[in-house]
Amino acid sequence: MIRQLLSSNWVSKILAILSAFLFTVLILLAIGAQPLEAYRNILAGSLGKWQKIGEVIRAWLPLVIVTSGLAVTFTAGLWNIGVEGQINMGAILTTFVIRELQEQAVSPSLVVFLAILAGVFGGMLWASLAALLKIYGGISEIFAGLGLNFVADAIILWLIFGPWKRPGIGSMSGTIPFGEQFRLPNLPGWPISIWTILLAVLIVVIVYIVLKGSYFGLRLKAIGRNIRAAFIKGVPTVRHMLMAFMICGLCAGLTGSLQVVSVHFRLVPSIASGYGFLGILVSMLVNYHVLWSLPVAFLFSTLNTGSIQLPMVMKLDASLTGVLQGSLVLFVLLLDGMSKKISRKVKEE
Repeated sequence: MIRQLLSSNWVSKILAILSAFLFTVLILLAIGAQPLEAYRNILAGSLGKWQKIGEVIRAWLPLVIVTSGLAVTFTAGLWNIGVEGQINMGAILTTFVIRELQEQAVSPSLVVFLAILAGVFGGMLWASLAALLKIYGGISEIFAGLGLNFVADAIILWLIFGPWKRPGIGSMSGTIPFGEQFRLPNLPGWPISIWTILLAVLIVVIVYIVLKGSYFGLRLKAIGRNIRAAFIKGVPTVRHMLMAFMICGLCAGLTGSLQVVSVHFRLVPSIASGYGFLGILVSMLVNYHVLWSLPVAFLFSTLNTGSIQLPMVMKLDASLTGVLQGSLVLFVLLLDGMSKKISRKVKEE
């Protein structure tokens, strides 16, 4: 009976969540902090007020977009670790278009539209570089992606302190903010743009349909499970791998673009805000299921937003939520593997 319960996927997920929280509780007790007080402050700092809830949603939407894109590459068995760099390149090209056209006799709405398109192109371009390095250069997408992340980070810093720096100063606060006309309007009383909401919903729906109800999605799954067998069966593996990277790059570039036109309104050094790496954790946790990424990404956004309370109220480092998120993924992978192993033994018996 116990072995049958442990072989259940749902039971393993619940045990993983409980294990992660217990692990974090032990860390808090080891440093002399009160676990219940820490979690209460996290909730108060994220869901305690309507304004805080708005900040959680503002962090949740780009994370959902990034995670949706990562679901495509992970389905194909591709580890797109370079998603942070793709977000950065989307932000860079978005900023470039606005800077070049803001003084021209062009409608501000058209400028923003073109800037978002440029950001999408930037993400796709950066993702395709990682794909080409893997497909034709024989370089692991992990190392290619990490290398391109560093390059994108360096380009942002060079632009902010070089060609695009504020007149007379070099500031880590970023470039000169854009005018109100080049920003996506927020909902009244909320730090969220309706366009960001609509784009996030559109991306989730499209990715879900592609992965669940199309031949393209079926072929990606075949590549992810056994690329050689898929190739022998006639699947154009090279084309599909490249397309998977470009779809993920599209989502990442869109995220970077939205960070510019609806959140920061300029290019800043940390424009990616860790959404790429956080999206990888969410994707691993939900086993690349797009719809399940919605509540899990919301949980992660809640933890990240609420963690700001910890150093202010309890003198604890805000990275505690990172420990919880990382341990959550670790325990899910560990217990999922154990569950599958037990399930095989139960079937054999």
